[in-house]
Amino acid sequence: MTYQQTLDFLYSQLPMFSRIGAAAYKKDLTNTILLCNAINNPQNAFKSIHIAGTNGKGSTSHFLASIFQTAGYKVGLYTSPHLKDFRERIKVNGELCNKDFVVEFIERIKPIIEQIEPSFFELTVAMAFEYFAKEKVDIAIIETGIGGRLDSTNIINPILSIITNIGFDHTYLLGNTLQEIATEKAGIIKKETPIVIGEYLPETQTVFITKAEKEEAPIYFAQDNYKILQHKYINHHLEVEVERLDAISEKYLLDLSGIYQKNNLLTVLESCTQFNKLGYPLTNEMITTALATTKAATGLYGRWQLISASPNIILDVAHNVDGMKQLIQQLQYINYNHLHIVIGMVKDKDVNTVLELLPKTATYYFTKAQIERAMNENDLQALALQHQLKGNSFKEVNIALLNAKKNASANDLILVCGSVFLVGEVDY
Repeated sequence: MTYQQTLDFLYSQLPMFSRIGAAAYKKDLTNTILLCNAINNPQNAFKSIHIAGTNGKGSTSHFLASIFQTAGYKVGLYTSPHLKDFRERIKVNGELCNKDFVVEFIERIKPIIEQIEPSFFELTVAMAFEYFAKEKVDIAIIETGIGGRLDSTNIINPILSIITNIGFDHTYLLGNTLQEIATEKAGIIKKETPIVIGEYLPETQTVFITKAEKEEAPIYFAQDNYKILQHKYINHHLEVEVERLDAISEKYLLDLSGIYQKNNLLTVLESCTQFNKLGYPLTNEMITTALATTKAATGLYGRWQLISASPNIILDVAHNVDGMKQLIQQLQYINYNHLHIVIGMVKDKDVNTVLELLPKTATYYFTKAQIERAMNENDLQALALQHQLKGNSFKEVNIALLNAKKNASANDLILVCGSVFLVGEVDY
């Protein structure tokens, strides 16, 4: 098979969450275990870090990858979903995995695929593990997909586990309360393995402490050990001043400049403290350098990403209630004349609550990603009108964006958001 034929096989033949939704989610680790057994359990060939959470796990994964790369380690990074290229899911030191490897891997295990019938995500997890073993990485940073306890990535035995935060997303799979969702995420806490919690609420903290005690896992709460003193913007970078428990403060300049990154920063700093205890010397100088160059080091895009000026055009993958709240907060720090929002969502999100959060004074361009789960742009427009959000509908995001640019003045702001897949389809 060619590389394109291989991708066609992956996208069309395997159950894929982005395409069909919950039907592709396997509440069981059996397929992943069988797949990895068949390829000699590559996940046991390297050290790993496991990261779960409702929001921020992707950014946190990339921050840490940049830090370890700056420190001289060979770093594997597994994240999902991808924006432009399938191979964004599997990187080593910021480089996409090899196309020939993807083809060879699929051709070699096709008999196993036919026997097991894994999902797209289960297969890509096994592929990532084999690639990291083949590349002999020093450390692999593994982001969960949905949840944690039954996530396909949860067959690893990491040196450190991280849970960024808990919010309402994928409730039809993970539960309808924060405690239920936290219980699923807490499933990545392993026996005697330290766990870092980024943000917590009283109802989720109890869940984490109970699970950690059961697993005899040391638990650390980032928001208890670090405090944000102030933050400001410098040349499209976010500068955050952080105070430690010993009252020593440091300033960090982040090239992932969304205001919400200040919370992820605390998670990263606490994690680095634990890595030092585990024998990975990560100096403050390394951390400072890495945080300012994360996008270049790891190739992360779509997080408050400026793609054009006059007018400023921002891409952000915010797509659930908590993510949209953070995005609305971000807008308070930005100077602009009028706001234009290009938005598309998938049907299984809490669309009504998201729409209720959005500013009624903006001009809207309702559209959709080219996937089966996408909400029809006309249906989104009609629902938005019930929330006093007004605008026109467009079949495709780039047509919507073109219309926004025609209507916007040089001092306006155009924001594209609502779906990871929508952001991934923007041409720039």
